[in-house]
Amino acid sequence: MSEVLLEVKNLKKYFQVGKAQTLKAVDNVSFQIYKGETLGLVGESGCGKSTLGRTIMRLYHPTDGEVFYEGKKISGSVSKEENHECCRKMQMIFQDPYMSLDPRMKVVDIVAEGLNSRNSSMSRGEREMQVVRLMEMVGLQKEHIGRFAHEFSGGQRQRIGIARALAIHPEFIVADEPISALDVSIQAQVVNLLRQLQDELGLTYLFIAHDISMVKYISSRIGVMYLGSLVELAPSGAVFDRPLHPYTQALLSAIPLPDPRAEKNRSRIVLEGTVPSPVNIPEGCKFCSRCRYATDECKKSTPQFRQVEEGHWVACHRYANQ
Repeated sequence: MSEVLLEVKNLKKYFQVGKAQTLKAVDNVSFQIYKGETLGLVGESGCGKSTLGRTIMRLYHPTDGEVFYEGKKISGSVSKEENHECCRKMQMIFQDPYMSLDPRMKVVDIVAEGLNSRNSSMSRGEREMQVVRLMEMVGLQKEHIGRFAHEFSGGQRQRIGIARALAIHPEFIVADEPISALDVSIQAQVVNLLRQLQDELGLTYLFIAHDISMVKYISSRIGVMYLGSLVELAPSGAVFDRPLHPYTQALLSAIPLPDPRAEKNRSRIVLEGTVPSPVNIPEGCKFCSRCRYATDECKKSTPQFRQVEEGHWVACHRYANQ
C-alpha cells in the first residue's frame, strides 16, 4: 500500500444541544487516507459526514481523538507556523456553490485570496495571470475573472470554488458533497474535472457524498457512515461486489439497475424500524433497531470496527469470528 497521507484516530465531535443533551455527530471514527487516492464517504443525511470533514479541516475543534497529516499531529493546539503550513497543504470544496462565494467580490478577488496569503508581494498583473491560469484549468475563460458570483450558473460557481481551493497548490482536498446542489447533467462534468485534476496535480481527496454510485466512480475506497460511526470501509469494488454490513447492503439495493428486467425481478432491502436519536443513542449496535439480523448480543454490546478481509473493515457482530 502507498504512503499514508492523513490518519484519523478515534475522532469524536460532540455538540451540546441542551442543558443535559449531547449530540454525537462523529463518534470514535478511525481511518487512513493514502497519498494520491480518493476515499469516498457515504451515508444518509445527518450521519456526520460533513462534520467529520470539517473537523479534519479544523473548522470544528474535535471533542476527542487525533488527526495526523504526514505523521504530524494537526488536531488540537499547534503553532502559528504549523497552522499556516497545514492550511497550505489542505483545502476544502464546499457543498453549496451559492453560499460559499462572497457575492460582493469579483471572481479575480475570490480566487486570489489564497494567492495573496501565500505571496503578499505579488503584483496585480502577476496575480491576474495566476487567476486566469487557474480558471482555465477548471474550464472557465479569461473574461470570467471580472464578473461577480451571481452571474454564473451553479456548475460554474462550483468550478470557481475548485479554482479557489487549488490556488495555493494543496496536496489534500476535502470535497464536501460538491455535486449535491448541482443539476444531474452537470454533476458528471464536475466529477470528471476532479478526476482530471487529480491525475494532473497528484491530489488526494476525501470525497463526501450521499450518491454511492457517483462515489464508486471517483473513489479508490469507500467508507460507509451511520449515526456518526464508520460501519464499513473497503476498496470500491469490494463494497459493491460483497458488501458485508446490513446497512451497506440496504444502500446498494436502493440503486436502480439500468436493465429494466433485472430491476423488476430483483428484491430490495426495505429498512424497517426507527432511526435512533443521535442525542439518545441506545446501548449496543446503532443499527440494531433497523437490522434484519439483529440478535440479543447486538442490543447489548457495540461491535468493534475490525478488518475481516484484506483491506475490508466492518463493524458487525456477524463477522466477530472471522
